[in-house]
Amino acid sequence: MFRYLTYLSFSLLSVSSFAQGSISKEGSHQVQANEENPHNKASAADILSGLNKVQQTPLVVLKPVFTGSAELGYLYKTGNSNSGDIKSGVDLHFENGQWLSLLNIDLLVKKADVKDENGDIHFETIDKKWGFTSQTNYSLQSGEKNYIYGNIWYEDSEFNSFVNQSSISAGWGRHWFKSSSASLWADIGPGYKRDLFKETDNEPQRSADSWIIQVQALYIRKLGDHVEFKQVFSAKHALRASDNSIYKAESTITTKLISTLQLKFTFKVDYNTEVEENRENMDSQTAVTLVYSF
Repeated sequence: MFRYLTYLSFSLLSVSSFAQGSISKEGSHQVQANEENPHNKASAADILSGLNKVQQTPLVVLKPVFTGSAELGYLYKTGNSNSGDIKSGVDLHFENGQWLSLLNIDLLVKKADVKDENGDIHFETIDKKWGFTSQTNYSLQSGEKNYIYGNIWYEDSEFNSFVNQSSISAGWGRHWFKSSSASLWADIGPGYKRDLFKETDNEPQRSADSWIIQVQALYIRKLGDHVEFKQVFSAKHALRASDNSIYKAESTITTKLISTLQLKFTFKVDYNTEVEENRENMDSQTAVTLVYSF
């Protein structure tokens, strides 16, 4: 009897060991199969872990190569007489590597009541002014503060003594300092200028060409999270004392209303050393415009 129980016990142990060995082998084969086949379904923990890794990857924000803004202001007066002033402009900015190009276009139109020969009154344009400034800078080295520049300027105005004025200049400049709240650029170089004077009672229309030294400076400072101050100064100084020299200064304060819309206050001064006898040397302009950035 004892012999039969011993045989039965050995038989059960053998069956149990065989079953455990089979399960162990099957598990090892399954692990090996999972390692050999990476396309098997992942667990929920693996999926969450992968998502966390994706979320922790920092996003790279690319700086746009081309940006710009457009502004518009309008003043209309009614009563004994009607008049209106329209101020508009476009600023374009292109930056790629060591190249930086700027283009500014300005337009000012003045309308008022005009009486014709028959005594009829018409609302017409009586004065207008438009012009553009284009400048391209090339950094001497990547990230270098020093640069060389080329500048073109043109202005057509009925408010001063000239039919139009234009200049071209090239030279050297430097980004003198830059911080989180302020920046300063300045450049200098030789150039050439042409002034086309208006016809007067004493003199016919004439043009005057001269060599100049051009000096420019731009200062920008943030006055808060949504307010920015900008000061621009330029001088086109004629080498001959008898020729006309041009000095310009422009101060602006821009306040952000929403992400793409700003309110801009501008005060501009233009000074010409040689003008007509009945004209002032200095012209000033104050404007309030809405600016849309893109």
